[in-house]
Amino acid sequence: MLLKTFIDSTFRNLGVLIILVAIISCGEKKKSNKQATTAPVDQKVAILDTSDLIKKLPSSIKIPQGMVWIPGGTFMQGAVTQDNEAMHHEKPAHKVAVDGFFMDTTLVTNAKFSKFVKETGYVTVAERIPDWEELRKQLPEGTPKPPDSILQPGSLVFKKTKSSVPNLYDFSQWWTWSIGTNWKNPEGPGSSIKGKDDHPVVHVSHEDALAYCKWANRRLPTEAEWEYAARGGKSGTTFFWGNDVTELAKYSNTWEGEFPVNNTKVDGFEGSSPVGAFPANGFGLYDMSGNVWEWTNDWYNPNYYQELLTKGIERNPTGAENPYNPNNPYAREKVIRGGSYLCSASYCASYRASARMASTMDSSMGHLGFRTVASTNMLSK
Repeated sequence: MLLKTFIDSTFRNLGVLIILVAIISCGEKKKSNKQATTAPVDQKVAILDTSDLIKKLPSSIKIPQGMVWIPGGTFMQGAVTQDNEAMHHEKPAHKVAVDGFFMDTTLVTNAKFSKFVKETGYVTVAERIPDWEELRKQLPEGTPKPPDSILQPGSLVFKKTKSSVPNLYDFSQWWTWSIGTNWKNPEGPGSSIKGKDDHPVVHVSHEDALAYCKWANRRLPTEAEWEYAARGGKSGTTFFWGNDVTELAKYSNTWEGEFPVNNTKVDGFEGSSPVGAFPANGFGLYDMSGNVWEWTNDWYNPNYYQELLTKGIERNPTGAENPYNPNNPYAREKVIRGGSYLCSASYCASYRASARMASTMDSSMGHLGFRTVASTNMLSK
């Protein structure tokens, strides 16, 4: 209903459509998700054997450059009890086992993505003319096709508002569809990534991230792998550094001040920051909190955690079997993790380790990137 109402009242260009299918869930202000039930469940059902979990780095494999070894283990995935900012789809917490794997120490940078494009000639989704037949599948039946002059390559750009915003559910107040915006022109036509080789690449869709992974012999992390790695070996804490939110600016690039009007830049940045500008977590990973959101390989479904709880200790879970978002029922979405430089306490507070959001696979935005992982069998000779 929200989607249809918004289209009926404000549909004037493709930007409205893209905003709706791209961020109807991404960056939502904290609110309850009634569709995700929390009936009591006995977690001791079908506990799987984890005695042979891969924990130590195999002696036959060298750690790839730019990556670290994440030793396997078990952990409680989901919101911790003391986290008052946790959204409903971060619950219930459930025990998960993860085999050891390799993970990029940083997000994929503009420099690395540039090399990939140079060697392959790849063209990102944001650089292609939008496919209306695909786009309409994510919209209510009967939605009219916008004129060809608007149906042009582009992406979503954040724009600060000039005054306070009483309704933080209306994303169109700070997101603008910008024709000509892409990973090479991240702030719009005329902008560039010159001098930003060490910043994370943005305006990349899930498809773009997968294409890079194929080229690099890597893959996207599962949601369980991502959170396990993000916690950096700590358990039971809201952040990878502990529970003290007053240390946020020391460890994370987020939004300080009144969102989306004024960013006081207490952490030193207003937009993206160079990768590695903040301290690493216990596993040696940078920017697992803030800077830009990160794609995972899992389908988004707010009921998934409850379903997983019934299975006991799941080993290497790969996400929901089917995508579902009651707030965006027409779209097929993937889970994104980590929060971004737009996250604030008054908005989404998604710089927490358990925070999760959803984004359509063809979406690209100025605060969404990715990092890659590799399993031991991908590097074995």
